[in-house]
Amino acid sequence: MTWTSLNAWVAMPEIFLLLASCAVLLIDLFVSDAKRHITYVLTLLVLAVTAFLVVNGYQATPRLAFNGLFISDPIADFAKIGMILGVALVLIYGRDYSMVRGLFRGELFTLTLFALAGMMIMASSVNFLTLYMGLELLSLSLYALVALQRDSVQSTEAAMKYFILGALASGMLLYGMSMIYGATASLDVFVIAHKIASGEANRMLAAFGLVFLVTGIGFKLGAVPFHMWVPDVYEGAPTPVTQLIGSAPKLAAFVFVIRLLAQGMEGYAFDWRGMLVVLSVLSMGIGNLTAIAQTSMKRMMAYSTISHMGFLLLGILVASPVGYAASFFYAMVYVLTAAAGFGMVMLLSREGFEADKIDDFKGLAARSPWFACMMMFVMFSMAGIPVFVGFFAKLSVLQAVVNLGYVWLAVIAVMFSLVGAFYYLRVVKIMYFDEATDSAPIEAGFDTRLVLSVNCILLLVMGLMPDRLMAVLSQAVTSSLTVPM
Repeated sequence: MTWTSLNAWVAMPEIFLLLASCAVLLIDLFVSDAKRHITYVLTLLVLAVTAFLVVNGYQATPRLAFNGLFISDPIADFAKIGMILGVALVLIYGRDYSMVRGLFRGELFTLTLFALAGMMIMASSVNFLTLYMGLELLSLSLYALVALQRDSVQSTEAAMKYFILGALASGMLLYGMSMIYGATASLDVFVIAHKIASGEANRMLAAFGLVFLVTGIGFKLGAVPFHMWVPDVYEGAPTPVTQLIGSAPKLAAFVFVIRLLAQGMEGYAFDWRGMLVVLSVLSMGIGNLTAIAQTSMKRMMAYSTISHMGFLLLGILVASPVGYAASFFYAMVYVLTAAAGFGMVMLLSREGFEADKIDDFKGLAARSPWFACMMMFVMFSMAGIPVFVGFFAKLSVLQAVVNLGYVWLAVIAVMFSLVGAFYYLRVVKIMYFDEATDSAPIEAGFDTRLVLSVNCILLLVMGLMPDRLMAVLSQAVTSSLTVPM
């Protein structure tokens, strides 16, 4: 077995990222707190080089590496670009916030890089072993990041809840994988799909394994009834970590679902479709209805995330390339929208003040008309109001569901979207029509303001030309669903 036979060049972005993360970890040991910006710049540089390697290595044809444990295909490559962008936005938006709270340390940067490595491994895994390895690398990094603010009881409590429930969900996922291994005698996604299609798999055992797989997937997405951790973790974690949990990992989870269900368990699509319908309806219902009662912006965003994951599952349950492409588009849009939303929360925060209450946005239009407008863009996109890209993300998913013949499900989704519009528009009303309770100036660097503004404006610009990104992602999904030889 040689480097050439392993085809390890296919995994060059991941290899570089892991080596660079270790290098950043070591370099940071010799950097004083006063010069911590060196580690920050190095981390952004690592992200830039990783993105370059992903783009440079892109091919429309899927390529296997490490004896079938790893794949590079268009769906993984586009997801990786989205993940890298999401992580970069976390670091940029969270820089000033972290500095004034003593979180601007090497641990923040290295754990974030390791979390990204886990996401990228998840996206390119076509074997249950590597899928689980990537998932655990991501999960363990996030557990530590949530507890990064060690003096905060709330953060420690959130980390413990996340860790315990995450361990339980990982155990269920692993149990499901072991059952499917028992049913098919393989851990390879493509071999499993072949044995199911040819009738060689033990259907009873595989069906039991499928239930546990969907349970684990539901937890990682934060779908009801496996959503208990989401509000507490979102509220308890430092806001940059909340942004990280609520953005890029959703893309990794989407590809994870595609590998397990769309590629591995495609033969049982009728079975897992019914389970996903239940998860989707419950997530949209409970997520939107509970969000109305929230006074905390972070908890409102948490329940909003739950409802959005319900929409994401709508496209996946269609079990066709059109549905998968619609969900992929939805996940990409959600990463940008969620990043902008949490970026606005950190923009308004300052030393000794967390802008994590909805009332903290009162009168923002009088304090800063520009950023009030940007926050309005974010809320309109999340609500799915036309012209903004969030509308077209929801529309693409609903079209796929209607084409499947599940018109009743599309009607339910629209009804819950109308409920969701209430709490999004409430934020806009508070910003423009309520008296300001805080007159302090916004303290943020020029680069943060610039990137956040571009991010928010993109939600409008992408809404004016959504077909371009949708066409690219549709082609990526179609190319990736072919079995590589």
